[in-house]
Amino acid sequence: MSVRRYLLAAAVVAAFVLLLLARWVLAGESMDFDSWIRETVHSWASPFLTKAMLGITMLGSEWVMLPLGTVLVWRLATLRHRRQATLLAAGSLGAELVSYLLKLTFHRLRPPVFFGLAPAENYSFPSGHAFVGTVFYGLLAVILAEFYSRRRMEAIALAVLTVLPVGFSRVYLGYHYPTDVIGGWTCAAGWLAMVKLASGAGVGNPGAKNEPRPRGSGACDL
Repeated sequence: MSVRRYLLAAAVVAAFVLLLLARWVLAGESMDFDSWIRETVHSWASPFLTKAMLGITMLGSEWVMLPLGTVLVWRLATLRHRRQATLLAAGSLGAELVSYLLKLTFHRLRPPVFFGLAPAENYSFPSGHAFVGTVFYGLLAVILAEFYSRRRMEAIALAVLTVLPVGFSRVYLGYHYPTDVIGGWTCAAGWLAMVKLASGAGVGNPGAKNEPRPRGSGACDL
């Protein structure tokens, strides 16, 4: 099976899993699972962990990703890596739009937040921090892996070690049910597959060979 077919299959599987998860959630059948996980995680609360989670959760917010993404897209564009710049910008902004539309579609109310924090104003399923954050840092990993092929595993590991704590923080702080976060990660997996499929990155994109090569020994001066 070609890489394109693997990516298409991944997108289809992710969509199917999301529909099953949404059906489970909207029927109210996930509440026992969600409540058990929320109560278990909340029992671990401590002042130090709460401060840490408040910082970590910001990594999945627009307050961090928007300025960071803007700088990175500008830097990629100035270095004439236009395909990568477009990939990061379009992929991330597209995920934000899809997340918003899915929240409106599923219309799930948020759980009560913990620690006296201000409640969020939008809907709960899927988690935007989990969805958009995973897409943003996942695309960064893809781009870094293109420029630093020998550091591919490190780039992937760094992305994973960013998105997992962000997802955990949303449950810990009470902003989301666990199934919201799982739904966000599922959406991200499907969206990343579709974005990579559409961009042709790593799947024999004929235009890639004509793009200027990074300076130095295969590296990009980001």
